Amino acid sequence: MLTRLPALVDVHVHLREPGATHKEDWASGTAAALAGGITTVLAMPNTLPTINSVETLAAGLKQAAGKAHCDYGQYIGGAVGNAATAAAVAPLAAGLKLYLDQTYGDLKLDDMLDWLPHFAAWPQDWPLCVHAESKTMAAAILLAALHDRPVHICHVSLAEEIALIRAAKQAGLKVTCEVCPQHLFLCEDDILALGAGRAEVRPRLASKADREALWANLDVVDCFATDHAPHTLQEKDSATPPPGYPGLETMLPLLLNAASEGRLTLDDITARLHSNPRRIFRLPEQPETYVEVDLDSRYEIRAAEQHTRCGWTPFEGWQVNGRVVRVTLRGQTAYEEGRLLAAPGSGRPIRH
Repeated sequence: MLTRLPALVDVHVHLREPGATHKEDWASGTAAALAGGITTVLAMPNTLPTINSVETLAAGLKQAAGKAHCDYGQYIGGAVGNAATAAAVAPLAAGLKLYLDQTYGDLKLDDMLDWLPHFAAWPQDWPLCVHAESKTMAAAILLAALHDRPVHICHVSLAEEIALIRAAKQAGLKVTCEVCPQHLFLCEDDILALGAGRAEVRPRLASKADREALWANLDVVDCFATDHAPHTLQEKDSATPPPGYPGLETMLPLLLNAASEGRLTLDDITARLHSNPRRIFRLPEQPETYVEVDLDSRYEIRAAEQHTRCGWTPFEGWQVNGRVVRVTLRGQTAYEEGRLLAAPGSGRPIRH
């Protein structure tokens, strides 16, 4: 028996185009999204070159327009000296992303004085997202409070972080957050089995107590997001493995499996992959768009059956209950029983 879910959104993906299309591009990444039951993806700006100007944002959106199988948005990155430029194109961007902790390229903002212009200039009604861990996250929440503006915290992973976000919300601050499957379903105890290189991810896999704190505070979590960050196995198994996991095709099955175990409900999943992302990120509705899943289908996750270009998953061999059977995009079958049916360019931009 099939169960229908509404259009689902992943607010945090890395599609590697431009600059690293051997690991992923707009075509393969959005194919993976549909296979995972995701009908809208919001792509991060730390590409090569980074998306941090009018020109690079326009180029990124142009690349997506010809390739995307599902709907899409593109973040602009906050860099030193581009606060006014970024703010000027806010209506065309999925949001502003500030990297206050580790990233690649020229988007890391080490000096808090470089944060301030972005918090001041970015329009209040458009989403501002931060990669900010632990004490850096506390500083970002303080700046948002001082500017009386909303802020979205990416990939929360620690007990101290979720506790602070709870306190901030209780104090009436405009804070939202997301949690990734790797931090809900893995912890540092899994590093040995994964292998050191394949376990590399940012934020790092945390303790079992941190993982359980996320589950215990799901009411504080606004969104689930993959932080889909594909790298090839050759890269992950090298002497200098880059951090990141693919996740677009495994997030929904893992969450459906957790629902089968009674750890959360279908309503919990819908709120965090549909209702809350649309509200926080001001996303348009997708008419006649929905995802059909078989909650009784038990199967083994295998990278060989996936559409992502990187060719591996940290959840290889996991048994899950809950298979994506069909995705309908604007009344047309876009994915069915392992087959991608949506043509390249079927996706539409979330901003116009």
